[in-house]
Amino acid sequence: MGPLTGIRVVELAGLAPAPFACTVLADLGAEVVRVDRARPGADVLSFPDDPLTRSRRWIGVDVKAPEGLELVLRLVDRADVLVEGFRPGVAERMGLGPDALLARNPGLVYGRVTGWGQDGPLAPTAGHDINYIALAGALDPIGEAGRKPVPPVNILGDFAGGGLVLAMGVLAALVERQTSGKGQVVDTSMVEGAAFLTTHLHGLRNIGMWPNGRGENLLDGGAPFYDTYETADGKYVAIGAIEARFWAALVGVLGWDPDGVPAHVDPANWPELRTRLAETLRTRTRDEWAELAGGTDACLSPVLTPQEATTHPHNVARGTFVQVAGTAQPAPTPKFSRTAPAAPTAPSDARADTDDVLAGLGVPADDLARLRAAGVIA
Repeated sequence: MGPLTGIRVVELAGLAPAPFACTVLADLGAEVVRVDRARPGADVLSFPDDPLTRSRRWIGVDVKAPEGLELVLRLVDRADVLVEGFRPGVAERMGLGPDALLARNPGLVYGRVTGWGQDGPLAPTAGHDINYIALAGALDPIGEAGRKPVPPVNILGDFAGGGLVLAMGVLAALVERQTSGKGQVVDTSMVEGAAFLTTHLHGLRNIGMWPNGRGENLLDGGAPFYDTYETADGKYVAIGAIEARFWAALVGVLGWDPDGVPAHVDPANWPELRTRLAETLRTRTRDEWAELAGGTDACLSPVLTPQEATTHPHNVARGTFVQVAGTAQPAPTPKFSRTAPAAPTAPSDARADTDDVLAGLGVPADDLARLRAAGVIA
């Protein structure tokens, strides 16, 4: 089920962006095999039942052993896509670089994601999401006026600019392959992906609509009608009443006299409006304001925790979250009218599918036993 049914993906196990790209592909129906080390490692961000390992099979193979490498190469020979997220040169040293694999399988789409890119002065160095979005210009605009930039968790670099852009590139390459019959390398860097996400911001700055510093502009909390406010119960609501008709709806929800409200688009009025908004919104709880604004165009929403989001009536009605092995997780997205993806399946136990996958390659049971005894497979 799903629009990618029949597409085979080999994932070389890593962290964050590459697994997320493979989760996108698996959610859309691709058959994904995650290839991990034969023995567990000690990655600080790895944990059991990680949603980023759902809906795929998981094997353990020592690719440093010649027989282990040959097993992975046989998997790749049958694959449509390979995804890796290592530092530049690592896959090549493993014998799993794009030149070697495309020579064996010319139709392979080879997807790779790094922080800095495959080349350039910083390519060999370490980094994390916060470093990549800093260099991309995506971190500096985030935060309050007069205060330091605030890391937006690791959503912009790892997942949006990294994993999601990689998945988009892989899908584009699969579409192009239908015409050419040839695979290619999809090279994604989190710096470039995060920079790409700031395209609109660059446009606003170019026309003078983003003239000020952090937290002093239209969409970064500088405008009082596009910000968050504390409510009576210590929780928050988000206000996004930019256009005149939405601002008018918000004024009505707040119970203000419209004749006594200064023009909201005039920055000279922003300090007064911010003070009035803060004072008014502290008079009710978050959920009381959400109920008052419900069904209106006031652009007032409750700021929900990730846990609260799973049970919000709108998200429940839309199936935004699903239950996977008793835990709530984001559902596959987007929705399809004809080839709806199946519900995600629970993550496998680490390397638990090794025998099943390798048997599917035609490896006899006695060879599996011998390879396991030698430490070549999990």
